[in-house]
Amino acid sequence: MKFNEIDFDTYFKNYPDKDGFFGKYGGSFIPEELKEAIKEINDAYQTICKSSKFISELRRIRKEFQGRPTPISHLERLSKSIGNGVQIYVKREDLNHTGAHKLNHCMGEALLAKYMGKKKVIAETGAGQHGVALATAAAYFGLECDIYMGSVDIKKQAPNVARMKILGARVIEVTDGLKTLKEAVDAAFAAYLKEYKTSIYCIGSVVGPHPFPMLVRDFQSVVGIEAREQFLLMTGELPDAVVACVGGGSNAMGIFSGFLNYPVDIYGVEPLGRGKKLGDHAASLTYGSEGIMHGFNSIMLKDENGNPAPVYSIASGLDYPSSGPEHAFLRDLGRVKYDVVDDSETVDAFFKLSRLEGIIPAIESSHAIAYAIKLAKKMNKGSILVNLSGRGDKDMDYIIEKYGDSEYFKE
Repeated sequence: MKFNEIDFDTYFKNYPDKDGFFGKYGGSFIPEELKEAIKEINDAYQTICKSSKFISELRRIRKEFQGRPTPISHLERLSKSIGNGVQIYVKREDLNHTGAHKLNHCMGEALLAKYMGKKKVIAETGAGQHGVALATAAAYFGLECDIYMGSVDIKKQAPNVARMKILGARVIEVTDGLKTLKEAVDAAFAAYLKEYKTSIYCIGSVVGPHPFPMLVRDFQSVVGIEAREQFLLMTGELPDAVVACVGGGSNAMGIFSGFLNYPVDIYGVEPLGRGKKLGDHAASLTYGSEGIMHGFNSIMLKDENGNPAPVYSIASGLDYPSSGPEHAFLRDLGRVKYDVVDDSETVDAFFKLSRLEGIIPAIESSHAIAYAIKLAKKMNKGSILVNLSGRGDKDMDYIIEKYGDSEYFKE
């Protein structure tokens, strides 16, 4: 199936299908004892997502608590520095409460948990933004909160660990394997398996077994809906290109959702890290192959035995050996182009945006900024809209430790 064979007017009604598949990707590959619990989540979501009371409450929360809609900013000085007239804009999810897009689905998931009568939310986190967002949602709704986080990421993301604890969450260190995001997901799933009757698993991206890729996409689609309307109001036209970073892919699916059925080029940016060698990057859609992990079928990076391969990214939120099944589907369709930027390009973009525009981006978001700069240099005219998925407060200690003696601080 190709892009021109899909009716995007009805896309969100048809994908995923009733079994949670986007074409051949997605589904639910989980232990028998979890099937009833996951079905309970799906049934509850399918009920409340059509409820005017639920929708009204979520809209009120977004407006009065999250500070939505977040604005679009024109990066005038960064655009001018490229020098060919191409204009770059950013959707400011860094101005969403807690500093990233993650609260968009966390407030929805926590509201769902209250509807279901659950007492606790359980989740994994990499960069810590999902953990902070879920801890915030749990505090808002009066729920217990357990966050599983790899010890490597705990060290890199100390400010977010402190925030989670201040908000009342229990941060549980994961020391298995590479001690990063994959292992945190493993540990969170194992914990949920023991507590599913009184808890709900709140996954941090458009990954996992059905209905999570759909549920998170739907909650994040507010980003794309806002962005399309705002950009039209600002410029009188749609952007020529939309760009977002992709790890699991929640921020990307959020903004892509608003443009899939419009004549806009869409780019997902993966982390090339230190290079193309397996273990030096986390670009699953670019270098991976079909495989099942964490309860869903998608494109993943594998070792010589077919198991999830070790991955690396300078961005803790992107070091995951697979990507959301809908991203794999959109890649195969050709509707979204997936490409890569490496660590050096990412760090350079981080400092460029900070110094030219007064916006310190998350390292995850810096991947998208780096790609937008490269893309702008190839274009003769037009506009690019980047989803600035989060702010860089969480990355300050790491950046100073890693680059404090570099040329970036001598300019």
